[in-house]
Amino acid sequence: MLKGRFILILGGARSGKSRLAEEMAARLGDKVIYIATAAVMDEEMAGRVQKHRLRRPEQWETVEETKAITELINRRAEAGITFLVDCITIWLTNLLLNQNFPEPVVSGIGKEAVILGEVERLAMLARETPAHVIAVSNEVGLGLVPEYPLGRAFRDLAGQANQILAHYADAVYFTVAGLPLQIKPDRGKEI
Repeated sequence: MLKGRFILILGGARSGKSRLAEEMAARLGDKVIYIATAAVMDEEMAGRVQKHRLRRPEQWETVEETKAITELINRRAEAGITFLVDCITIWLTNLLLNQNFPEPVVSGIGKEAVILGEVERLAMLARETPAHVIAVSNEVGLGLVPEYPLGRAFRDLAGQANQILAHYADAVYFTVAGLPLQIKPDRGKEI
């Protein structure tokens, strides 16, 4: 079976990570499926989503999926497709704040461990699928230690998730001021 490429793109807020992911997706796939993990809850977020949509080519398919991204990729993956997941940290937030996840609650295992299990499932699928997968994630560990327990839990969860994804990824990039820095050599061809 042919295997697609799994690329992880990390960076801070407004670092250029989404734009880099979009440029790579445009070069990699005949068909691009953009998986948007953000739920639009207010006008400000609606404006951000609209700006992202206007940047993308019209022929790209956008699927709004806030939780079941692994299932979506597994169901639709085939050679010639590139999935662009933007973004992992919003997906983690959606899972962390979901009162009904996991269902049923697994005795003795914390919610963070269940979420990290989901991250590992996604990473293993992304590495083995015939489709290409580009995942965008925020690097949140470079700033101040959050003041509140939920903030610290999220920062720790995001850091661990990024480590899992980076381990399985064929290539990892870190974006700073719009400039990509490749931090894990690419196992595939250059794009």
